[in-house]
Amino acid sequence: MSQAYRSAITAAAIAMSLLARPAAAATQGSFGATSTGSISINASVPGRVRISGLSDVTFSNADPSMAAVDAQSVCVWSNTSTRGYSITATGSGTGNAFTLTDGSSPEVPYTVEWAENSGQTSGIALAVGSALTGQTSTATNSDCTAGPAASASLVVSIGSPTLQNMTAGVTYAGTLTLVVAPE
Repeated sequence: MSQAYRSAITAAAIAMSLLARPAAAATQGSFGATSTGSISINASVPGRVRISGLSDVTFSNADPSMAAVDAQSVCVWSNTSTRGYSITATGSGTGNAFTLTDGSSPEVPYTVEWAENSGQTSGIALAVGSALTGQTSTATNSDCTAGPAASASLVVSIGSPTLQNMTAGVTYAGTLTLVVAPE
């Protein structure tokens, strides 16, 4: 390798390292009747998300001849450049299953679906503890108080055969936990 070639590579490497640095550092003012200095200001934020607008689900006096379905529009906000996020759901049943219990009867399974648009009555089925990736939000602020009032849909349902196996007059309960992460 020739000396000229090595010098060219070294000069290119130095130029690239200078380009990767932020704008010039602070300049100090000189002594005089007035003095002017300047500073560079840089800011960045990490990826953040928020889920809000959730409502508890109650299926009271559900008709066992048909599925009980609760579809709600919720707000998911993301500050990433793509407004992207993933969502992971877990239940309070054994192994984080999507189940309800009364403490003595067999657990009652339910299903959870997610749609990245509001106003939906069906969506993509969520698997326990498995992230649904590639979702995009239309929310323009973190709690949907400006812009769209909601940006996604959560659908919880209990199938007719499951409802038929439940004991009348018994209240079954559980908790669904949703974790949203920026993408």
